Amino acid sequence: MDDHPVRITVDDDLLRSRLTVFFRLLLAIPHLIWLALWTFAVVIVGFIGWVIALVRGQLPDGLHDFFAMYVRYATHVGAYLAIAANPYPGFTGSPGYPVDVQIPPPQAQSRGTIAVRLLLAIPALILASTLGSGGGGGSAASREEGGRFITSTGVGGVAAVCAFLGWFASIARGRMPNGLRDLGAYGLGYTAQTYAYTLLLTDRYPNSDPNELGPAWSLPPHPVRLELDDDGRRSRLTVLFRLLLALPHFVWLALWSTAAILAAIVNWFVALVRGRSAEPLHRFLAAYIHYTVHLTAFLFLVANPFPGFAGAPGYPVDVTIAPAERQNRWITLFRTFLAVPAFLVAGALGGALFVAGFLGWFAALITGRMPTGLRNLGAVAVRYHAQTDAYWFVLSDRYPYSSPALQPPPEPEPEWAPEQEPLGAAI
Repeated sequence: MDDHPVRITVDDDLLRSRLTVFFRLLLAIPHLIWLALWTFAVVIVGFIGWVIALVRGQLPDGLHDFFAMYVRYATHVGAYLAIAANPYPGFTGSPGYPVDVQIPPPQAQSRGTIAVRLLLAIPALILASTLGSGGGGGSAASREEGGRFITSTGVGGVAAVCAFLGWFASIARGRMPNGLRDLGAYGLGYTAQTYAYTLLLTDRYPNSDPNELGPAWSLPPHPVRLELDDDGRRSRLTVLFRLLLALPHFVWLALWSTAAILAAIVNWFVALVRGRSAEPLHRFLAAYIHYTVHLTAFLFLVANPFPGFAGAPGYPVDVTIAPAERQNRWITLFRTFLAVPAFLVAGALGGALFVAGFLGWFAALITGRMPTGLRNLGAVAVRYHAQTDAYWFVLSDRYPYSSPALQPPPEPEPEWAPEQEPLGAAI
């Protein structure tokens, strides 16, 4: 598939001014007022543009430029508020901001999709509310993780949570954490695609696949890595009864979670004394994480097969967990407190995972396939939850990394140097 015509670009050095970060919300008030006025104008002009596009098959150049400037401006303001960028944005939506949007020129579109564009955009708008600064998916988006409930209720959208945590990090360090910046930009990018589709700037549907949204997101090595081997096909029968089929697993999860909490407490004491996890406890808790990954992937349609009950590796959506390693005792001592920001990010991603599974249920029931974008978004959420569990269970002291990337970006090709070429290679 070709790249989506609406993509977010990131040209940011992560440096932040502590003074402007501290007063970020206050400084953004003029922009919020101007954005509200501009939004009101877009709603009115949008109806006129819809009628014209329905007749002509595309937007006039002037209206296209007006809506494109609005989408870029809303993205700039969102990036400034989310601390995904540092400079104070302009008021015109001109290109060149560190977090920006590429928008294609006017092009012919299907009148049939133009006629029902607002209706077709509803699923994307719902998902955008969980990835941007919206409500985060509702109270139903919760799941049991080791006896605790991670829910998006009251947490906010993914970009909003990244902004909240990034505010404290930027004040303390003068830098925005790379993972939080990338995840926030990803949420803003999907929101920009949704606005562009709704406002008839493109007829390509928003795609939540991280590879279709922006640059090659960063993903450094981590002891807990995602393994994705899914072809996207779904059995309509098991999709229809997915929640019912998972009932035995819910019972088993509740029992195993109780044991996992007790094992995690013991492992915390062991790691505090020895500086590393006990091998039997490490294996037991790693198997539990494998199991929760499999069950979560099955429940939210990130994978298709019915999972086993033992947490054995090999499921289409799985994680690789490194063996026990030495850990910092100070990090171990304050592990639960240090994990709170990760729980917040996991809660926001849990809201996105719930919406992706909900929308994917309808798509898979009709087409027999899980949309790749929704599947990949779900896989990112599953990976982050697994890394959070491994951190909280003291399996590793490496902090969860919040990048939207599925896999590390490919390494650049080494530059060819004539003096490094073997003598016989040119013959």
